[in-house]
Amino acid sequence: MTPTLEIVSSPRPVEAAADRLARAIARADAHRGGCRLAIPGGSALAVLPYVLKDLPQGTWSRVQLTWVDERCVPASASDSNRGALLRLGLAPPGEMLPLWADDDVDPAAAIERFTREFVRSFAGGLDVALLGLGEDGHVASLFPGHPALQAAGAAVYVPDSPKPPARRMSLSLPVLRATPLAVMMAQGAGKQAALRRVIRREAGLPTTALPHLVIATDIDSEGESDE
Repeated sequence: MTPTLEIVSSPRPVEAAADRLARAIARADAHRGGCRLAIPGGSALAVLPYVLKDLPQGTWSRVQLTWVDERCVPASASDSNRGALLRLGLAPPGEMLPLWADDDVDPAAAIERFTREFVRSFAGGLDVALLGLGEDGHVASLFPGHPALQAAGAAVYVPDSPKPPARRMSLSLPVLRATPLAVMMAQGAGKQAALRRVIRREAGLPTTALPHLVIATDIDSEGESDE
């Protein structure tokens, strides 16, 4: 199947991304009685309050939630993606599966725990993923040219992230590649160069492998093409 890329230009990309994500969650819920969702931290997390506002009543309680990446820190740490979600004070979803739990110490054991639960509870896959975009073109903690892109399991340990903190966990590229829809928020002029690389489907970028990518952005992408 040929990968597809859709750009949603909006002066309010957070709300535009939330609209597409909420619709995807509702579709999955109607089809299978729930939705398997992965989210990031960072500025893209601002999408979630709008998603919950747009979802049909009761849908969020059937969402199985995990993270596209995480820093190897407890949830109480300021740079924890899981902690960032908890600090939003939103209603909890039906299930949460952390990439890095508070009692995790060894990355290999954390991957084993995550993989076991991902296969058991998520049937080894996702319905939709929310992504942010790094200025170097990375998504999750999958950096262009990094060996982690070659990982074959459900999750991968990144001991040397080019962006601090160095120790991270990430969903693997095969998991993201198997996800039917990814909704990306790309906001601000600082992401313009990276967005252009994504739209050109530059070889080596993790986004180039995604089957269906919707980008909500306030960045002028005129003149770029997904062809």
